[in-house]
Amino acid sequence: MIPEENFETIENRTQSVSLALEELLVTALKQDCLTIGIYESAKLFNADPDSVVLCVLAADDEDDVALQIHFTLLQAFCCDSGITILRVSGVQRLQQLLGSVDANRNQDDHRDLHCMLVTNHQADHCRLQEVGTYCQERRRLDQWVPELVLQER
Repeated sequence: MIPEENFETIENRTQSVSLALEELLVTALKQDCLTIGIYESAKLFNADPDSVVLCVLAADDEDDVALQIHFTLLQAFCCDSGITILRVSGVQRLQQLLGSVDANRNQDDHRDLHCMLVTNHQADHCRLQEVGTYCQERRRLDQWVPELVLQER
């Protein structure tokens, strides 16, 4: 059993990383260095995999077999290429977050939020570092693909 003080520390850390990820994704979208969608991500991986600094896989439905197959392939590619990868649940939160950033963008751009790639090393600010550190810590704890739950607000 986890002591109560350690549980609170873990909970605070998770909440901090969730906020960092949200800020990173919004910033990346504003800077036009966020690729959204499984198909679009696959095209970028094929054209310029070295530009990818983070892969975020989002799903709330674990029963979608086709999506899980895509995730397995993307995860394998990221691991082989040394790309930091993070799995999140809370697709509705991502829709709120990214849909509200730029109301002028075509909403179809935000339909497939199952895979998002943060590109361009210019997006390398403290939030990317915080998310990356969290992923490294989770991998050390034998979590091959780190997971994070985004909270509704």
